[in-house]
This record gives sequence, structure tokens and C-alpha cells, in this order.
Amino acid sequence: MARIRRFEERCVELYSAERIRGFMHLCIGEEAVAVGLMGALADEDAVVSTYREHGHALARGLPMTSVLAEMFGRVTGCSRGRGGSMHLFDAGRRFYGGNAIVGGGLPVAVGLALADAMRGRSAVTACLFGDGAVAEGEFHECLNLAALWHLPVIFCCENNRYAMGTALEREHAQTDLALRAAAYGMPAWPVDGMDVEAVALAAERAAAIVRAGAGPCFLELRTYRFRAHSMYDSDRYRERAEVTRWKERDPVDLLRERLVAEGRLDDERWTRLVAQVDEEIEDAVLAAEAAPIEPVEDLERFVYSEPS
Repeated sequence: MARIRRFEERCVELYSAERIRGFMHLCIGEEAVAVGLMGALADEDAVVSTYREHGHALARGLPMTSVLAEMFGRVTGCSRGRGGSMHLFDAGRRFYGGNAIVGGGLPVAVGLALADAMRGRSAVTACLFGDGAVAEGEFHECLNLAALWHLPVIFCCENNRYAMGTALEREHAQTDLALRAAAYGMPAWPVDGMDVEAVALAAERAAAIVRAGAGPCFLELRTYRFRAHSMYDSDRYRERAEVTRWKERDPVDLLRERLVAEGRLDDERWTRLVAQVDEEIEDAVLAAEAAPIEPVEDLERFVYSEPS
């Protein structure tokens, strides 16, 4: 979680200096979701993410050099520099985006899970999306189909209470999102998304249910983003005092304090860990800056798939 946090904070500096361009959405405050969920998944499982996916990608194992090169628009990026911040893909790690469309990953996840089921594989698909996606039609269509066909999907709603900029209670008549998912006949429950251990336990439980062939599960991961929706967002839709209250439950600080209390972490080890992370980030920055941009001659490549 410290690695993701420091990476995101460095991205703010790089974006402000116009070394990263385009849209960028940060997950500062939501690191427990990424780390807790990815730790419960196996290599053969699939992950479908959102445009706020830097933390998901890093926790899934995508190299930081590959992620940052993509954000710099370089050919060494995980999507050859063509997608940028919102489109991090790594088929080898079964990490399928990054998707700029709200709720756009839901039908992709159902399709991946259907393919795994038809092939007799034991893999599960974890599908991440925000509370704003619950208002989209494909949310209901996909949960309904997954439940009907007993597909191996864990639907993971990162409920940060504001979608893009609209408070949950102003958008949803029923604000208990787990209850809405349960209406489709699947196990669904809320989780403290600021506590990485709570997320990990919930993800392990959901994965066990899905692998047993019982069909999909739904986790409502109640979390909070400390920064605005995107770097272009003026963040005028919530009170500063509210953000301050949520920062008192900073997931990185909560785990650090717990580990210190248990005697598993001290200041020296923490300082050493942060220094290692910062060194990795700076190495990734240097590698991204030195990487080439894709040649113009390749402009029309990948419009159609190429023979393998």
C-alpha cells in the first residue's frame, strides 16, 4: 500500500509538470481495496479494472516501469503507450484494463468468466467498478446473467460515495448497494474498504464461494478517495471537513499502526521500506523518460489483430 501511495503522489508531481498528459485518476485513500483483493487471487484468475486502476495494476504485479512508461506514452508501456493512464492492460497477467467507460468492464468480466466456465477452468474473474456504475444498465444486465448462469465472478464495487461528483444519496434511491446486488440471488455483503485485512478476508471468502461453483458474489467495498475524481476536477462537491474525517482512517496509517502495535514494524524498517519504494519509482521515471515513442509507421498497427 505504501508503494501504491508513493507512486500516486509522484504521479501528481509528474502530471503537474506536464510530463504525464491526458486524464489521470488517483486512488489515494483506496489502496486497501487493491492490495486486499489482489492478494486473494491466483495467477490464473482474471481482473477487469476501471480507469482508476494504477493501484490495481501494481498490486496485480504489473511492473512499475511498464505502468509509468504507459503513462508517459512510450512504446515500452504495457499498452505500447497507446492507452495512457486509463488503459493499463497486461494479458499475460490476465489484467484486462483500465476502461474509460463507466461500467464498461462489467460485460467484459462476464464474458471472461463465461469463457473460463465453458473451458472447465477453475479461474475466477474479479470485476472492479465504482458506485456510479451501479446506476448503469449493464450493471443489472451483467449481474442478472452471471447469477442465471452461475458464472465465476466476484463483483467488487469500490463505493467511494461520490461516483464522479454526485453524492451517493443523490444518485441512488437505495444506498445499500450490497442489498441491491443480493436481489439477483447472489451472496453480497458490505466490507470496510479502509481496512486491508477486512478486504483480504472478504475477498478470500468470496473467491472460495465462487470456486466451489456456487455462482457470483458481490462485495461492496466502502472506501473513500482523498483526492478529486481526476486531476481536472475542482472537487467542490464535498466539504473539506468530511475529507479530513476520512483521512483519520487512512488505510496505510491504519495498517502501519496495527503492525507497530503487534511488534512487526518499527520506524527504522518503515523508513527503509519507503526509501526502497522511492528508489524504485525514480528508476521507473528515468526508464520511462528514456523509452522511445512508437514510430509513426506503426500508426495503423493493431486496428486488426495480428497473426500470432
